[in-house]
Amino acid sequence: MRLLLASKSPRRRQLVAELGFPFECVSIEVDEHLPADIPASRAAECLACRKADAYPADRLAPADVLVAADTVVVLADRILGKPTSRDQALEMLRMLSGHRHTVYTGVCLQSTTQRISFTESTAVLFRTLTEAEITHYVDTYRPFDKAGAYGIQEWIGMIGIERIEGCYYNVMGLPTARLYATLSSKFLSK
Repeated sequence: MRLLLASKSPRRRQLVAELGFPFECVSIEVDEHLPADIPASRAAECLACRKADAYPADRLAPADVLVAADTVVVLADRILGKPTSRDQALEMLRMLSGHRHTVYTGVCLQSTTQRISFTESTAVLFRTLTEAEITHYVDTYRPFDKAGAYGIQEWIGMIGIERIEGCYYNVMGLPTARLYATLSSKFLSK
């Protein structure tokens, strides 16, 4: 089996590499605007499936499995995407400070013979952060490529996250245990 990882995320690349599967990265551009009526809990899977749909099916070899994923951070039914500016990153972290939110990662696996998609969720509780902590993090780590404006594996995760319920790696952007189990049982067992 050869994985085709449809992701620009260095964190997803790292996680797939550490799972031990041979893989190649493929670039897929899709419109990430969501329909207004989609529930926040289904948004990431919708985007992952959209990425899989955008990959030409005739480019898949029999041993290939395309892995497309997307992650969203949801606070009180509001999706916090990737910040587009310093001010937006600061505002997102102020909103998350002292609150529980949910990280959803949608995954779509596509081969020449089957398609499987799923969503993994992890609850995250931030302690109340000071303005100085928020500013330091944004100015030092520049989290503009991260949903919700933070990376759990970075300084803000070490000092600010009190508790998680669910998969740590899901918060990084890929639910590795579920991905491994699904690939092993559905694609390797054939």
